[in-house]
Amino acid sequence: MAQGPHLIAPRPEWLALTPEEALEPAIRICDAHHHMWPGGPGGAYLLDEVLRDFASGHNVRSSIYVDSLEVLSWYRESGPDELKPVGETEAADAIAVRAAAGPMHVAAGIVGRADLALGAAVAGVLEAHVAASPRFRGVRHWLNHEAQAPGVRSDAPAGLAYDPRFREGFAMLERHDLLFEAWLYFPQLPDLAALARDFPGTSIVINHAGGLLGVGPYADRAQQFETWRRNIDEVARCPNVSMKIGGFGVPRCGFEWHRRPRPPGSEELAEAIAPYVLHCIERLGPGRCMFESNFPPDKAAFSYTVLWNAFKRVTKPLGAAERESLFHETAARVYRLPQPPQ
Repeated sequence: MAQGPHLIAPRPEWLALTPEEALEPAIRICDAHHHMWPGGPGGAYLLDEVLRDFASGHNVRSSIYVDSLEVLSWYRESGPDELKPVGETEAADAIAVRAAAGPMHVAAGIVGRADLALGAAVAGVLEAHVAASPRFRGVRHWLNHEAQAPGVRSDAPAGLAYDPRFREGFAMLERHDLLFEAWLYFPQLPDLAALARDFPGTSIVINHAGGLLGVGPYADRAQQFETWRRNIDEVARCPNVSMKIGGFGVPRCGFEWHRRPRPPGSEELAEAIAPYVLHCIERLGPGRCMFESNFPPDKAAFSYTVLWNAFKRVTKPLGAAERESLFHETAARVYRLPQPPQ
């Protein structure tokens, strides 16, 4: 069922082998990061599929839609190449309008793609995204670079965060009141810290707990954890940086859950991810951390119910206000979401 080396198609029958009821169903959730696509790995993942996952027993009130290379079919078919990604924002906004009639505000915030390497000329692209949706909140320009680990995608040249042209484009984000969504791998976090220090007025949101790697030369998890931890500490010292905690289920993380006869339950999942979750919260604080599903990519490893149960298990010792920030308030504030329906 592999759909390329980086994503594995979800298997509903396999996920059903580990059923769970949602824990603490009253906790409000803003899913800070998910995708939708008309024909990605495993087939379509659109509003109906999102709503089925969101209705799994947890109190999901809103979500953030984030760009994906798998949805190029939503790009504009004509016009300048740099404006073609605006078609994705238009498609996500149309889905958000449909969802707004219900209790779950899917895609209440939208993050799209723009080529910041265009330099100052990217301003026109940013303006087009903003015009395409009142929900548009920022840009994800992929910085992920990896030359050693087999099967791990690499979409950016090394050192892109230091490129003068890229930085010229990056400077346009603050001028348009937009945030930067940082997708990269954990060895690159010091590069991102340098970018955050040089642009203190731009809000930066790191994806997927800093981009874990657990395959190839990164297979020694204990050794790599120490490097990951030091790099997290460095970006945490930048007050304009926030962290999305999630993204543990994709193959590059090396947990290999998708290869097992049955998926993990939330207790096992919580035990495996707790060191990463708790270190992020300790260093950045609940006010700069938010939980994400990264569905459907992470759906290859565990169900939506199990994932959020695991997040709840890991954070059980924290106070109510801290958990409210992690599950809902941080994402709602960072992405400037309207108040959800009561």
